[in-house]
Amino acid sequence: MKTIKYELKDGIATLLLDEEGSPVNTMCDQWQEDLTATVQQVLKDKDAIKGLVLASAKSLFFAGADLKGTMRLKPEDGPLMFQRLERMKKNFRTLETLGKPVVACLNGHALGGGWEVALVAHHRIAVDDPKIQFGTPEVNLGLIPGATGITKMVRLLGLMGAQPYIMEAKLFSPREGLELGVIHELVPDAASLRPAALAWIEANPTAQQPWDAKDYKMPGGTPSNPKVAGALSVAPAMLRQKTRGLYPAPEAALAAMVEGAQVDYDTATRIESRHIARLIASPVAKNMINTFFFNMNAIKSGQSRPKDVPRFKPQKVGILGAGMMGGGIAYAQASRGVATVLKDVSLEKAEAGKAYSVKITQPRVDKGRMAEVEQKALLSRITATESVKDLQGCDLIIEAVFENRELKAKVTKEAEPMLAPGGFFASNTSTLPITGLAQASAKPEKFVGIHFFSPVDKMKLVEIIRGKQTDDETIARAFDYVQAIGKIPIVVNDSRGFFTSRVFGTFVMEGAAMVGEGIPAAVVEQAGIQAGMPVGPLAVLDETALSLSVHVLDQTRADWRAQGDTYIASAGELLVERMVKEFDRNGRAAGGGFYDYPQGGKKTLWPKLAQLFGKDGVQWDMQDLKDRLLYRQSVETARCLSENVLTTVHDANIGSIFGIGFPGWTGGALQFIYGQGIDRFLHRCEVLASKYGPGFVVAPQVKDAIRRHEPRY
Repeated sequence: MKTIKYELKDGIATLLLDEEGSPVNTMCDQWQEDLTATVQQVLKDKDAIKGLVLASAKSLFFAGADLKGTMRLKPEDGPLMFQRLERMKKNFRTLETLGKPVVACLNGHALGGGWEVALVAHHRIAVDDPKIQFGTPEVNLGLIPGATGITKMVRLLGLMGAQPYIMEAKLFSPREGLELGVIHELVPDAASLRPAALAWIEANPTAQQPWDAKDYKMPGGTPSNPKVAGALSVAPAMLRQKTRGLYPAPEAALAAMVEGAQVDYDTATRIESRHIARLIASPVAKNMINTFFFNMNAIKSGQSRPKDVPRFKPQKVGILGAGMMGGGIAYAQASRGVATVLKDVSLEKAEAGKAYSVKITQPRVDKGRMAEVEQKALLSRITATESVKDLQGCDLIIEAVFENRELKAKVTKEAEPMLAPGGFFASNTSTLPITGLAQASAKPEKFVGIHFFSPVDKMKLVEIIRGKQTDDETIARAFDYVQAIGKIPIVVNDSRGFFTSRVFGTFVMEGAAMVGEGIPAAVVEQAGIQAGMPVGPLAVLDETALSLSVHVLDQTRADWRAQGDTYIASAGELLVERMVKEFDRNGRAAGGGFYDYPQGGKKTLWPKLAQLFGKDGVQWDMQDLKDRLLYRQSVETARCLSENVLTTVHDANIGSIFGIGFPGWTGGALQFIYGQGIDRFLHRCEVLASKYGPGFVVAPQVKDAIRRHEPRY
């Protein structure tokens, strides 16, 4: 067998999980066949077996399902998947009802299907390492635990107890598992696993699963328990409010949990199989697997990082500008152990930026989630200063000052000489081309864009921008720096607005254009929410400041004039310009934009919007509105791909989700295209272009780029 090595010695049957040619064990087709053959051999050897040990020859115990195989499934494969799941569960059930003790030796991670393999055992022993993780994160991939995970976790922890681990994908360490009762024993190292397993087998010659005992009762009670029933009565509505009906996996998980808790074990596992068989080949599951597993792993493994450059670990990093952005970057660095120099024009302003870290950490200290000594250590890593000399010896300096070329050039020239030998300089800009900003640098090849998102402590993405002269070493070091402070890096090439700001602009300006067409603002906002965006386009414009959008528009016009061209503003841009210049509606920070913000009250849409932009007899189609907001972003992303602003699909998908809030159910702005099918997407673009203008036109070279980068599995 190619995935399981079976050995019977001195009454102990060992099932060593060891998939040939793979760094991890997965539930591939070969493993399914080998499991059946192994179980048949165990049945033949039953009388000679005193106990069974499940162990792994890999550094991880078991990685879970074969997700590449899942990506190749078609909707019509549902019945076949149901049969495979039922066969696998029959094999699991045979092992756990053999009347012999089964022990799982967990030397590393056991996630998803891997945890379900571990659940076959009556006794689970794990290495006491806080880095090891267990659990069922399938809902993050549009799936549910389908190999007994739901049924067993509910029976082990109860409906309420299992909910965070099944529906919220909460993971746990070996010690946390011990406290939960799903891990039974901890050992100091992998070498101690087998001796502990043999000792337990010797002490427990007969064993069974808790739910097979005659006196078994479900923790917390079944759905008929009044307390449980009360919570379940509101759960579907609360879940629908959260998922907006766009994510079927959490709803399927809840159904499998509740339905399975009302029936016997075998029926419950069959219910679970039906739900997963419907989900596993669905478009949403494929979109989410593609992006949150394959694309995310591509970034984590450094596929966008230039090769053959030694790893860089930041020791001392300077930040110019202690506003909300600079203060946020300082916190992100200090929380990861990086010595930080936070400089502003005055010590008072620099100290105010440092105080942002206090604002973030103090509630944790007050609630006991962070020790005071930890907070003090974090703050001690931030040096607030007004003196450029304190930047001496920084191996990276990031300017985070206002979006003004002259100001950025001034601080660059002032601070760059303070860099340590071999150090590099970065601009945290959201729109200004890096190549132009690098003109102020004495070493443009060591100048890079590092674009953080606000608020920095909450936003995971960081966009790294390569200028025309930026060298590979600088890009690689910027990539390493971003990962060192716990963020997700994507790498893009220089252009106006780069990738994220450019695509974000199409979302908000398409919303503004709808208002200009007379569509009620409340309908526009609802279209964004129903499409799956975190908030509507008008609310986002208010948060980012309408005045900033107009500033960018003015700068764009000036740049085009300098090149001898004329910039033609979009309908949305012109409406936002009117909001600022005619009606003095600059955004939330200025007191009001598309919304009013009464002190102590909830924001409400500005009543004059209807008066200024409303039109009698205007009709709209909600599907068109939702499509306009999503398709416009996807078209612009594809344009970035064709223009070489983006060079990979994984940077596009991860960047769109974590940077601008593109809906997770789509798998990202490019996966939205591939998930529908390229031809179907292009046809819909033609329809939208005929109704709503050139923003939806897909040029031949863009079509070529879409097809050239289509993922293959």
